[in-house]
Amino acid sequence: MMWSLAGDAQPGPGLTRPIPSTGEALPLVGLGTWITFNVGRDIEARDSSAEVMRAFFEAGGRLIDSSPMYGSSQEVIGYGLQKLGRHPRLFSADKVWTSSGSDGPSQIEESRRRWRVPRFDLLQVHNLLSWEVHLGTLLAMKAAGEVRYVGITTSEGRRHREFERVMRQHPLDFIQVTYNILDREVEDRILPLAAERGIGVIVNRPFRQGALIDRLERHPLPPWAPEIGARSWAQFILKFILSHPAVTCAIPATTRVDHVRENVAAAAGPLPDPTMRARMTAYVEGL
Repeated sequence: MMWSLAGDAQPGPGLTRPIPSTGEALPLVGLGTWITFNVGRDIEARDSSAEVMRAFFEAGGRLIDSSPMYGSSQEVIGYGLQKLGRHPRLFSADKVWTSSGSDGPSQIEESRRRWRVPRFDLLQVHNLLSWEVHLGTLLAMKAAGEVRYVGITTSEGRRHREFERVMRQHPLDFIQVTYNILDREVEDRILPLAAERGIGVIVNRPFRQGALIDRLERHPLPPWAPEIGARSWAQFILKFILSHPAVTCAIPATTRVDHVRENVAAAAGPLPDPTMRARMTAYVEGL
């Protein structure tokens, strides 16, 4: 059996889900830039990143995520947007990442300048660093119309208890967490809380920075993978993530055009229902 998205699925090249706080439709697969876009001033590598962005937009993608922590990634995004003509479908997601609360606004402005965008769609407090001050800054920016959405992030299971507390006490539009077919800690409390509070969920590290793909590619896909339209391990993993009803968008990172097309295509066609999800986790855990 396949799992209906209960009205959230949209026809076309890929499935979307509504952002809970507004209902705006967002494609289920975005584009991360950690490491992959940190290419410095290498013009050939920058052009390759721009081609990844071109393929991403052409496949129907919208959300690109970055951070001041990611080296030259922001500037490489800005280079790509300028080369591609600032694609109108872009959903720009960045972060504030500084221990000094007073430095937050200037860092955000520098990030915006590097992206070469008039404003960000989403700003997030990266890994809860000085979150008390920065979240106040972001909420004030949202009230002033200087950013559309605000959120917080964490990765690799860090500070989940504090993360929950912030989710309960503050009006967030998004959270960003690590989630994949083996790293499922957020299923117990964080994803249900996000659904309860009407908070969108962005999933980072879906492939454990490629290590999960490397591990699984030593084994064949299960013979029933075509039942969910998975033609590769990357699509198998992404379909598991995207089928969770609390997930709004996953952000795999890549340096390759063929991989970005493969990733976005994971949001096309059927997604697994709870029975199939259990079958998928049992298969992977048994390898």
